[in-house]
Amino acid sequence: MPRFLSLVRIDEATAPAGGPSPELQQRMGALLEEITKAGVMLDTAGLTPTSEGVRVRHEKGGKLTVTDGPFTEAKEVIGGYALMQAKDKAEAVEWARRFVEVHGDEYDVTCEVRQIAE
Repeated sequence: MPRFLSLVRIDEATAPAGGPSPELQQRMGALLEEITKAGVMLDTAGLTPTSEGVRVRHEKGGKLTVTDGPFTEAKEVIGGYALMQAKDKAEAVEWARRFVEVHGDEYDVTCEVRQIAE
């Protein structure tokens, strides 16, 4: 079965300062339990804020730069990921749709679903 990576993009500027509410955590836990029992979820996690991150970049001509976060030029950042094994892209997209919906009005969240090249 093909594997898919769902990149969870958020706007750090509009995310709740205290993190997800207990209600969102409960809804998310129920969904993650369901997707895991379905045999689809291989791994998932949220990421620390960009203020704790570092970017390492190699440019044409061999220039190497290392930049500490936060990365102010980026409005949307990767806030987490999910690695799924689904029967096809439609199933992976359906799980991503449900993941986005579970956030309610607390977050502006986008999931980019891409199949892993085998």
